[in-house]
Amino acid sequence: MSDLPQLLLIAGVLLLSVASPGPNFALVTSTSMGISRRAGILTGLGFSLASGTWALLAIGGVNFLMSHAPAVHTAIRLAGGAYLLWLGLKMIATARQPIRNESARQSSGASSLGKAFVVSMTNPKSIGFYGSIFSVMVPSAAPLWFDAAVVLLALSISALWYCSLALLFSHRLARSVYGKLKVFVETAMGIFLVGMSGRVLFGR
Repeated sequence: MSDLPQLLLIAGVLLLSVASPGPNFALVTSTSMGISRRAGILTGLGFSLASGTWALLAIGGVNFLMSHAPAVHTAIRLAGGAYLLWLGLKMIATARQPIRNESARQSSGASSLGKAFVVSMTNPKSIGFYGSIFSVMVPSAAPLWFDAAVVLLALSISALWYCSLALLFSHRLARSVYGKLKVFVETAMGIFLVGMSGRVLFGR
């Protein structure tokens, strides 16, 4: 049971990671509004597959790094904390900026899923998150069930968030509602991320 608090913490950080604004958000919302609800949901599932892939890659390398290179662990922890601090401060600073979505290219079916997967796998934010913060937060001696739960969390949280966005933004009136709440939501998430950076930087 002692692993459950860490698992819940990882779940919270995963949610904040996928919920932060970026190219994934722009793609899923613009696809949902510009093409169809179905294409938006498939885009969300593509992001989910990428999250699960990144989680699996991070877990596959974390045990080796933690066991054989303590200095690398420290470097990753510092880099992760700095990245988290930067992300939180940036989110606070840009909370008042309007939402910007790029025009979705006409695509459907598996092409929407594949495009989302490629975008997420090549997103510097994903590389930074799963290569630093995420790796540090997964215990090096975690049992197999814990690793499996982390991958499942990465898949499910990403799928729930992005597919929910697809459902929401397939209704055009939802954009104005989100615009009214954007400052509060993004400022609150930014403050939480700044607080999390302190835990990562000064934690054990």
